[in-house]
Amino acid sequence: MASAKTSWSEENFSCSICLDVFSSPVSTPCGHNFCRTCITKFWDEQVQYKYLQIPENPPPTRDWTTVEVRPPSYVGTLRRSLDQLEETLNMEMKKLCDAAELKRVQQYEVDVTLDPDTAFPGLILSNDGKQVHDGTVVKLLRDNPKRFTKKIHVLARQSFSSGRFYFEVQVKDKTGWCLGVARESINRKGEIIVTPETGYWTLYYDNDGFVFRDKPAVRVPLRAELQKVGVFVDYDEGLVSFYDVEARVHIYSATGCSFTEPLYPILCPGYCYYGGINSAPLIISPVNLTD
Repeated sequence: MASAKTSWSEENFSCSICLDVFSSPVSTPCGHNFCRTCITKFWDEQVQYKYLQIPENPPPTRDWTTVEVRPPSYVGTLRRSLDQLEETLNMEMKKLCDAAELKRVQQYEVDVTLDPDTAFPGLILSNDGKQVHDGTVVKLLRDNPKRFTKKIHVLARQSFSSGRFYFEVQVKDKTGWCLGVARESINRKGEIIVTPETGYWTLYYDNDGFVFRDKPAVRVPLRAELQKVGVFVDYDEGLVSFYDVEARVHIYSATGCSFTEPLYPILCPGYCYYGGINSAPLIISPVNLTD
């Protein structure tokens, strides 16, 4: 897909951590900008430093700056250590940037509840509209234009036609699920091809890992012990991003999306199989901003 367009809005001059105008701004290698004080404090709180181990008995020399290093294997070992240190620091910096980015988008939390009138007849929703799981039995319900008849999907009651919004879904103890956003005019009857072209921007999960459903599908490496997924949408910029909330890392972003009508959060808990496999519900959870 094409990259998302850039506009010089107020946010371009705001720190992603304190959300205020930059004070002594600095840039990280991954292209993010922060206040110097904010990024220093955040680094101290989030990152445990890893140090390069210096050999206990380095080759003797009178002058370190002019030493002729022998044997060559020592040079190779030192180079590998330096490369490993650089890789480690880059990984830690990316984690730091991901964590700061997640903290920023969490500020756009919206209240999401599920709409029973859209739910596939085999799904069971909680009374408060915050949980959904497969009931294994397809109920005989009066059909309506909003209801899914083949795919075990359910939409939220709320729709969004501008600005930014964010919500989190607990996926703990599940072996399969799908979630994201969908446009209002999607096909809800019969077999459905789930791609952005047909109005779905969703992340699918099974034991093999993550797949962003597109043409072609985009496979994302598996993350262990996933507990909660965050979904962020910038309607005006055409952006949909997914986050591993507990690990505070970015999973995948779809950019350059074309949104021309209301978007609804969409959940699919996956089928429950014999023995209760995948019977746990998907749960829309409040954002914990104290983490």
